[in-house]
Parts: sequence; C-alpha cells; structure tokens
Amino acid sequence: MITEAKRLQSVQEYYFSKKLQEIANMQTDIPIISLGIGSPDLQPAPEVIETLITASQSGNNGYQSYRGLPIMRNAMAQFYHQQFGVTLDSATEILPLMGSKEGIMHISMAFLNEGDKVLIPNPGYPTYSSVTELLQAEPLYYDLKGENDWLPDFNQLEKLAEQKPKIMWINYPHMPTGATAPREVLEQLIAFAKRHQLLIVNDNPYSFILNDKPTSILSIDGAKDVAIELNSLSKTFNIAGWRVGMVLGKEEFLNSILKVKSNMDSGMSYAIQQAATKALKASEEWYKNLNNVYSERREIIYNICDKLNVKYDKNAVGLFIWAKLPEGIDDKSFIDKILYDKKVFITPGSIFGNNGKGYIRFSLCAPIEKLNEVVERL
Repeated sequence: MITEAKRLQSVQEYYFSKKLQEIANMQTDIPIISLGIGSPDLQPAPEVIETLITASQSGNNGYQSYRGLPIMRNAMAQFYHQQFGVTLDSATEILPLMGSKEGIMHISMAFLNEGDKVLIPNPGYPTYSSVTELLQAEPLYYDLKGENDWLPDFNQLEKLAEQKPKIMWINYPHMPTGATAPREVLEQLIAFAKRHQLLIVNDNPYSFILNDKPTSILSIDGAKDVAIELNSLSKTFNIAGWRVGMVLGKEEFLNSILKVKSNMDSGMSYAIQQAATKALKASEEWYKNLNNVYSERREIIYNICDKLNVKYDKNAVGLFIWAKLPEGIDDKSFIDKILYDKKVFITPGSIFGNNGKGYIRFSLCAPIEKLNEVVERL
C-alpha cells in the first residue's frame, strides 16, 4: 500500500484551494461575487504589458540565471532606495523569487531543522504555519490582538524566547488586519532578535496599498544582522499571476536560500523579468491612481460593513478590510450563510488563527459595479 508522507498528517489543503473549488461547484441562478482572495483585478501599466510582449519576441526563451537578470536586480535596488531609503547591493543582497510565497518555503528549508522552533503571528498568513509543519519544525504562536493594535506583546515574546526559536515571522503592513508597525516597534523587534540570536523575516507585500508611510524593516539600524525581507510585485503592480518576488538582506543569508532555490526552479522567464524591471520604475502617478481606485472601493466596503453591523478600523491599510462581528457570532457560519443566501463570498477570520475568530475579511479586489451589487444583495 502506497501512503503519503507523515509530514502531510499535520497539514491540510490550503483553505482558499478548497473553498474556491466548493464555490466553483455551486449551482446558482446568479453569479457568486467573491470578496475573499486578494488577487488584483486591475491591469498592469500599458508600458509594462508592451515590455512583456516585446521581450517575449526577442528569442531569449531559454533558462535564466537563478539570481535573475542584473537589470532587474538593479531596478529592485533602486526601488528600495527610492521608496524605503534602504541601500542594497544588487549583486549580493537581492535574490529574485518566483513569487514571495515560494520564498517562505525556501527560507524555511534553508534555516530550519526538524524540531526547530518558529515564532508565528496569530492571526497571520496560514502558509507560515503549514510550511513550518511540513518541515517538521514546531510553531510557537505569538498573539496579536485588537486591544494592542495587532502588535506583538514583548512580555509574551520574551517568555517564548526561552524555547530558543530560530526564525520569527512578522508581516507589516499586517495581513489580515491591515495594522502597521510604528518604527519604534520594529526597533524593538530587531533588538529582540539580537538578544536571542534569531532570524526575523518581514513579509512586506502590502506597503503601497492605501498606506502613506511605506516602511522596510531593513531601514532600521543593524537590521541586516538579524533580518531579511520578502517583497512582491503582485499587489503593487497588478501582476500576481506573473509570480515576481524577492528576498532582500545580508549576502550570507541569501546564499543559504539560493542553495535551496537553485535546486527547486530553473529561473524566471526573461520576458517577465524585463516587464518587472519596467514596473519597478513606475512614476508616483501610478501609485496615486492605484490608491484612488482602492480608496473608492474601500468606501463601498465600509457601507457593506455597516449593513452587516460589523466594526472596522479606518486607520488600517492594505488590500483588505478586517471587521469584527457582534459577540457570539461564529465567523465561518456567518460567511457561509451570506454565501448560500446572498451568493457573496467573504473570508472568515478564524482561518488566520484563533485570534481571528469572530472576525471577517473583505478583499478590495472587485470592481465598483460588483461591490455595488453586493450592497444591493445585502
């Protein structure tokens, strides 16, 4: 009898993989409107598309370098300098990825042994936990709570540090809550990492969506000694399906990650790299127009929240609205009722950890006419 690996016993199929298939199989009289997943529905800039077409016709369709094209790494370095005030050596401190999600696996494989401890936010991106468990490392969940503005409790972190964790995942602007971390909190996190000799990984793909103060943890003095950062072009430039991400930090750390990556893929498409390079050189007008669209959509989501009698924070940033249900209401039952009765899909907060119970999350990745239709259905 052929059986699956034991490591899969602690991991389930990704929630959205199952739920979206369920939705696809539903027989309905009206189309289901999804406000669940954060997949941008907007188009990349026209010049980015033109670059993709031109580059794809260049005849350069073979395998590419595992480190990516120098021109793209240079553009990533310039982007970080202009937007975050962070200076990076494009030759040694930037490693392009085929999406930042793969980077979570590559980083974990590069640094974790069986039984190693990993600090993971609760609530947080479920992939941090699933990858940790796939590698048979041990998650140590640290609490993020609304009463603390979804920021870490450093007293709790100090207690968890007694178990000698090796990696700490952070994610600001935070998904799913939209919370941002003040600079002094990032400074505290770097000091914490140095004190306990652990690697902080900041997952940072939402900095430019409805956020006036984009911040990189690498801008903190001494951060490169104990921190690396993941970033992605998916949300900022509307190219989620192209799978363009990056990990940034000290050469020593990136070389370890490259040992894994170079055995897992065969390099990113030449045409996509050229188009990504073009995207990274976007004008300030691009960011302004992008945020104008999301701002208009957000106002309609606020209206939806009011209709559903759920509370939300107007100071939150990013691609989602995180909302608290009235006390005693189960989030999964709530979203299923709306799905089956109104044919609208919203994400339940509990899939992000038990601190997400009683919350729901709305994506801004739906056009105005669809959002207005949701208002009418409700």
